[in-house]
Amino acid sequence: MVSKGDFQFNNSIFAAYFIFYYMRNLLGLLVLFLLLLASSCVPTSKITYLQESNSTANDSLIVIRKIQPPYRLQINDILSIQIKAPIDPDLVKMFNVQGDEGNTRSTQGAGLYFTGYTVDQHGDIRVPQLGKIKAIGMTVEELRELIEKRLLTEYFKENANLFVTVKLDGLRYTMVGEVNGTGQKNIYRDQVSIIEAIADGGGVPITGDLTAVKIVRQYPDGVKTHELDLTSIDVVYSPYYYIQPNDMIVVNPKPQKALGTGTTGLSSFTTILSVFTALVGTVLLINNISN
Repeated sequence: MVSKGDFQFNNSIFAAYFIFYYMRNLLGLLVLFLLLLASSCVPTSKITYLQESNSTANDSLIVIRKIQPPYRLQINDILSIQIKAPIDPDLVKMFNVQGDEGNTRSTQGAGLYFTGYTVDQHGDIRVPQLGKIKAIGMTVEELRELIEKRLLTEYFKENANLFVTVKLDGLRYTMVGEVNGTGQKNIYRDQVSIIEAIADGGGVPITGDLTAVKIVRQYPDGVKTHELDLTSIDVVYSPYYYIQPNDMIVVNPKPQKALGTGTTGLSSFTTILSVFTALVGTVLLINNISN
């Protein structure tokens, strides 16, 4: 026969076991909650551009080494070619298909696609009177010198004050991945850094990985991929800091993007708290059913 004291003792043991069982499950859920919260937080160091490194100081002068080779023309590049000769304006009109002296096929923007000089599949451009000129593999400066030399040799005199300019149709590049503005962009400048290109293209959201931004670049022998860490100030020393025409900039998402836990600490906390509450409720419901 069980005495009253034995019954109270057994109840105390059961209550202690019950409390320990639930506390253990809640502790496990709490640990899971904290781990999820920690993994979902995006540290400031991962979203800040050009952070100071051990080799730089805030007031130090950063000397950017422009060691990248000059861009060489590729198939489908579009060129603007301008020819001026004040002494022989009538002769200039022979090379001017638009009838505007000194502005030979120089329309900017989309219009240059129809009126500019395109490097065809054979690597040539067709210039009035001069015919086909092999442009592929040349720099714009080399092509300018070639056109100017032929004009002086075949048409103009030395005292004609001939002035020839050859420029690309802006600096075209493409942005894909975790960026605010995907697609092809165009900047009308001769030199653009990757950070300027990203900013002009809409920037990178907090879910984009700035530590491993890829540049997919075309070369005569194929395509190569280069990776840059835009959170480090040392990126300015990279030979790929300045983009080239037809580059593709690829930004991958951070792991937090795949988790879907939000883009800020508050949104992450709110999302994970909801998951944690649901898990606690599920555990309590299962235990009540089993009892």
